[in-house]
Amino acid sequence: MPTVRLFDRDHPLTLASGAMIDQVDVAYTTHGTLNAAGDNAIFVCHALTGDSHVAGVDENGRRGWWDTMVGPGRPLDTDRYFVICPNLLGGCRGTTGPSCARADGGEAWGLDFPLLQMADLVRVHRALLDHLGVDRLHAAVGGSLGGMQVLEWTLTHPGQIDRAVIIAASSRLTAQNIAFSAVAREAILRDPGFAGGRYAERGTTPATGLSIARMMAHITYLSEEAMSEKFGRRFQSPDRAGGGFGVDFAVESYLAHQAKSFLTRFDAMSYLYLTRVMDYFDPFAGPAAAAGAVDAGTDFLIMSFDSDWRFDSGHSLRIVRELEQAGAPVTFREIPSPWGHDSFLLELPAYQSTVAAFLDSPARARAVAA
Repeated sequence: MPTVRLFDRDHPLTLASGAMIDQVDVAYTTHGTLNAAGDNAIFVCHALTGDSHVAGVDENGRRGWWDTMVGPGRPLDTDRYFVICPNLLGGCRGTTGPSCARADGGEAWGLDFPLLQMADLVRVHRALLDHLGVDRLHAAVGGSLGGMQVLEWTLTHPGQIDRAVIIAASSRLTAQNIAFSAVAREAILRDPGFAGGRYAERGTTPATGLSIARMMAHITYLSEEAMSEKFGRRFQSPDRAGGGFGVDFAVESYLAHQAKSFLTRFDAMSYLYLTRVMDYFDPFAGPAAAAGAVDAGTDFLIMSFDSDWRFDSGHSLRIVRELEQAGAPVTFREIPSPWGHDSFLLELPAYQSTVAAFLDSPARARAVAA
């Protein structure tokens, strides 16, 4: 997996807060080929616990997290499009984040890593485009936190994106959503193994806290219908029925498995920092926030799923209203699915055909890139 250093001591990354990070490495993958005109690039922004391995099989036999959407003949058809997907700033899969060592090679940043904003993630994405020699995107696509990044990008640098696909996302988290993340962070912060963020130096790990955070998140990613269909009230094994506080029910076993596998691929510090980015995201707070996207001619596809209660369709419709009031061209689709928030990762014909058709639609006259 390629990694590139996009910022260094001579050219540090200045964050929206004014804080600086003097070294930023970014892990990324590309699929397909950039055409001679340079107008077939699609940028994929991943969700909270995703990474740059968006499609295909890696060296460990792990399939990409969006194989249902990216690949030959898929909506993001890699025979036609040049698909770019990085691990985002603050991540833990090859891109600089709070668990990385500082530029001087000393101890990891830990809680000294500066808090991030959505604009910071986008700035690093744009620096990667510069590195790859891509001036303009055929589309930017993302689900959940990924869709929030796409929205930020189109509002702040609209001249760079022809089409924006924002799936199961939000422009402003509700109190309930913030509360879920707050409890998850508390589970991590209160784990004795967290050691004030210095667990790597002390040889400990906040495994219990991160496991609890992941289990609770998974409950919010599935609908009640999906949970009932997958697990019901089935016991994990007949001899465990009615026996104490172990893993008796199938749903308990599922959550325990998700927690265990999560520990092998994600870091607690990234979980803290990236959930906080989502909490503070509120791109329409300022007046005329969407005006630039209208002037630049970005087309929007906003999608939700009818069983998603974490980011229900009201979140998507708020984005639609804000964009429509500014005069932006917006298409909205609510897709029927029993699988809740996780639907954006799954193979659903109506969902995939809608995305494919939108990406294949002719571009309108565009303004000069800003």
